[in-house]
Amino acid sequence: MEKAKKLFQRRRDRIRYQLRRAANGRPRLSVFRSSKHIYAQIIDDVQGLTLASASSMEKDLRGGLKTGADTDAASKVGSLIAERAKSAGITDVVFDRGGYRYHGRVKALADAAREGGLTF
Repeated sequence: MEKAKKLFQRRRDRIRYQLRRAANGRPRLSVFRSSKHIYAQIIDDVQGLTLASASSMEKDLRGGLKTGADTDAASKVGSLIAERAKSAGITDVVFDRGGYRYHGRVKALADAAREGGLTF
């Protein structure tokens, strides 16, 4: 288990390093996926601030979801983060999949964020 965790952290750090080089001052849309919920944050790495965030644990989303750990929840979180980013004046971001495969919940969140108006 410890070896898998170290490999995951190496993969996450490698992806994050590549994103910093390609970002050109754009904020980072970071995804965290747990076994029960999914979270998304838009982070300004230059200032070290979180500009917008959304998760499947929020009260307005929790009532309409079967569970916080499926693609339906991820797509709702993606559309919510896009809405909050647009209200903060953010349209261009860099997508940080956080070491996870671009598949399933991560892909559903990214597609919903794109449909909501974010470009990456």
